[in-house]
Amino acid sequence: MLADELDYVIGVDPHRDTCALGFVQAKTGGVTFEAEIRANEAGYRKALSLAVRHAPDRRAWAIEGTGSYGSGLARFLTACGERVLEIGRVKRESRSQPKTDAIDAVRAARSALGKKRQSHPRSYGEREALRALMATREGALRAKRAGLCQLRALIVSCPEPLRSSLAPLTRARLLARLARLRPDSRGDLELRGTLISLRALALRVQTLTREERELKREIEQLVRKLAPSLVREVGVGPISAASVFMAWSHSGRIRNEAAFARLAGVAPVPASSGQVVRRRLDHGGDRKLNCALHQIIVSRKKVHRETIAYVERRISEGKSKREAMRCLKRYLARHLFRLLEEAPLAA
Repeated sequence: MLADELDYVIGVDPHRDTCALGFVQAKTGGVTFEAEIRANEAGYRKALSLAVRHAPDRRAWAIEGTGSYGSGLARFLTACGERVLEIGRVKRESRSQPKTDAIDAVRAARSALGKKRQSHPRSYGEREALRALMATREGALRAKRAGLCQLRALIVSCPEPLRSSLAPLTRARLLARLARLRPDSRGDLELRGTLISLRALALRVQTLTREERELKREIEQLVRKLAPSLVREVGVGPISAASVFMAWSHSGRIRNEAAFARLAGVAPVPASSGQVVRRRLDHGGDRKLNCALHQIIVSRKKVHRETIAYVERRISEGKSKREAMRCLKRYLARHLFRLLEEAPLAA
């Protein structure tokens, strides 16, 4: 147990401007000190000095949200050589229990003490760069899809003969033509307003397309550097590899391949009834990771001989295509997890 390895655990409930600290004695679980600091470098230095004063022996920091509000403190403490534990959000057992930032900090510390194994501290640097690039690319794609939907809706209602001339064009030709529009200020007001809107939408989509492609190139370079063995797998593209890599994050975060499969939502769930014995996939977990695994399997079904043969064998045994896909996803999660754990990766 973690309580046998430490003398103190400092729980942290981080927020945008402040962080609540709760110092808990490992052997007894008793609260020895509470404090609140500012969420900036001066506040982080104060937290470390308080830890030296009130938790002088073996200590660890149990921080919620090390990827969001707690990232600044976690990064600072890791650089100072402190032991940082990444924990999930601690839920109250019932709504009747009290809740304050200080109480949440103490709960975070006690929840860390109650577990046998704690994940290793989050690694920053290139991994955080990859996370930022993926989040920005996803936002650009959403905005691009929204712009295309708005563009199609506007073409449907635009006046003739403009609608008839635009409807049969492919997306690339449509965007190129609309970007070159020069509305006449002396013409019909409805037509002028429509042309201005169409040109603005086309230019927006083209800009977002260039942005998305540039971000994808940066993502591919980082993924090839951080996990070269991952991108060499059949059917694994740079975006799918980045999704799998970010979900895995670093060695020790996920205890085994079964936990990784549960995180991905590909662990089999019993769904038998009567004489029918079957299993289904879990509908929870990280859906981005699940989507990445699905895309990899879809790609492998087209070009990977072993995958094609496996699906055919499963169907011949009476399994449906859906059940065969479930088995493939579970195998793929196991294979990629072991690949990431065993391969030497960049820090």
